[in-house]
Amino acid sequence: MNSTSWAVLLAGGDGTRLLPLTRRICGGDRPKQFCPMFGNKTLLALTRERMAPIVSSDKTLFAVVESHRRYYEAELADVDRSKIVIQPANRGTSPAIVYSLLRIARTDPDAIVAFFPTDHYYADEAVFAQGVEVACERVRQHPEFLVLMGATPEVADADYGWIEPGLCVGHASTTSLFRVNRFWEKPSPSVANELHKNGCLLNTFVM
Repeated sequence: MNSTSWAVLLAGGDGTRLLPLTRRICGGDRPKQFCPMFGNKTLLALTRERMAPIVSSDKTLFAVVESHRRYYEAELADVDRSKIVIQPANRGTSPAIVYSLLRIARTDPDAIVAFFPTDHYYADEAVFAQGVEVACERVRQHPEFLVLMGATPEVADADYGWIEPGLCVGHASTTSLFRVNRFWEKPSPSVANELHKNGCLLNTFVM
């Protein structure tokens, strides 16, 4: 990613859906992004490692919530305070996105900004990085685009959001960028099965 690209790591979620698991691992109500679910590194730490080759640390912001300070303070001790966006209370992802954009726009109004949840795991991080590069390059060519990354599901999981892709965007040789026909948020098992059969994608919320 070139010098106009920024990353915002979204780490403000409460992780309520996985609390039974994270309580077993950590012994408390620690949100999953601050939990070492793979080895001894938290999901936030793994996300930082994943993003380091893609976006420079001086153009990486962290969106967190004040009530989680005890979990992230030590982990982000090496991060410049100006790169941490703290919500006084958890009001969802939209305020974190908007405030992060406003902060970046003050110094880099032409920036391309990518948003990454910090509760993900990728078995093949090279493929993920390639997808991010393709998305950012497309936005450089078409600044009016908002690109959302989807993941090909292995099973028809009804617990996640789905993307129903539409027409291919760009040249005939481009097969990885599509318009969005519709979003399906946590569909019923029968609908999820149909979405899976029809080639729909899981919504990663990477934008």
